[in-house]
Amino acid sequence: MPSLTTLSPKALAELRSDLRREFEALKAQGLKLDMTRGKPASDQLDLAAGMLALPGNRDTTAEDGTDARNYGNLQGLAETRALFAPVLGAPPEQIVVANNSSLALMHDVLVYALLKGVPGGQGPWSKQEPIAILCPVPGYDRHFTLCEGFGIRMIPIPMTGEGPDMAAVERAVADPAVKGIWCVPQYSNPSGETYSDETVRRLASLKTAAPDFRILWDNAYAVHHLTEARPSLVNILEACAEAGHPDRPIIFASTSKVTLAGAGLALLASSPANVKWYLAQAGRRSIGPDKLNQLRHVRFLRDAAGIAAHMERHRALIAPKFAAVSEAFAARLDGWEVARWTSPLGGYFITLDVTDGTATEVVRLAGEAGIALTPAGATHPYGKDPHDRTLRIAPTFPSLDAVRKAAEAVALCTLLAAVEAQAAG
Repeated sequence: MPSLTTLSPKALAELRSDLRREFEALKAQGLKLDMTRGKPASDQLDLAAGMLALPGNRDTTAEDGTDARNYGNLQGLAETRALFAPVLGAPPEQIVVANNSSLALMHDVLVYALLKGVPGGQGPWSKQEPIAILCPVPGYDRHFTLCEGFGIRMIPIPMTGEGPDMAAVERAVADPAVKGIWCVPQYSNPSGETYSDETVRRLASLKTAAPDFRILWDNAYAVHHLTEARPSLVNILEACAEAGHPDRPIIFASTSKVTLAGAGLALLASSPANVKWYLAQAGRRSIGPDKLNQLRHVRFLRDAAGIAAHMERHRALIAPKFAAVSEAFAARLDGWEVARWTSPLGGYFITLDVTDGTATEVVRLAGEAGIALTPAGATHPYGKDPHDRTLRIAPTFPSLDAVRKAAEAVALCTLLAAVEAQAAG
């Protein structure tokens, strides 16, 4: 199959005409498919239906005798912290269990840092020169939204396939205004890559001008595997402690894509000093989390083996959807040299890089055909992809048949946008 650049003007015009006819037929199908966000599908949520009968109205006592129905225990139940300690790579005493949203924990950590400062710092971040946070790209749009909402300058850092470009990171942290870096270290959102050992160790040992630099370690996909492979991710808490920076990392995770997305648990892990700092601030806004939900999770998941078995059931449901996207893209786009896409080993997303300058048009065309995609630019700070090429594909929520149809439609829109860009010169 020839690439577009080798087609004669006549052949290009004929291809464009054929694709346009096919696109009009696609529109006539009246599809309404949503590929915008990485949400679990209903059958995934059904996997945790047994939780709804727990803990039972006569069995609400925690292991230490706490009545889970009452106020208190801001840090979370001991058995809940122990359950998730292997997931977070932290001892239970360095873990906080909160309510359902890890994004809320990230929000609060930023607010507390801005208003109060962090351990080892020089006062509130908001009283210092305009601060900045490093943002690996492509990245998670909600990280960017948090920063933009608080007026925190974002500095894009390219991803390399092994994590962020560490040479760029090392140059950037020479500026004392740079206070942190966002990281999704395993099955990154949306690129799917897992940080290499070297990347993690270089992050841990960074020589930063800011003494209170923080690694915001959003390990959202720690147990979300799509294959038999299990990536090796260096323990960031241990690596930073060994490098002499024990307070540098703050780890976030949740059970949103493990149990019930709207009724899960959010998790934070860090150094003893950071946990003490966080709890001191959080104690002003809450008398304690939902401990009944914590008991629910402990009694449903039970232990590390229970978590692994539950996630295997998730994998059986969603891995075929990822395969369907790859098959549809390959069938339509292989050989044309108009797009590249990832085949992730885990996580919730596929990255589709289309012909430079056409991502916005691909989204527009897909919308005309009834396929809702995340806006072009969402993978970059301020919604601005300088190359207008990166799209995030979220295949988990629709049915398998709908995913296949949507992927075929997106592939058609990708090729059509590339052909029209080529025809326009």
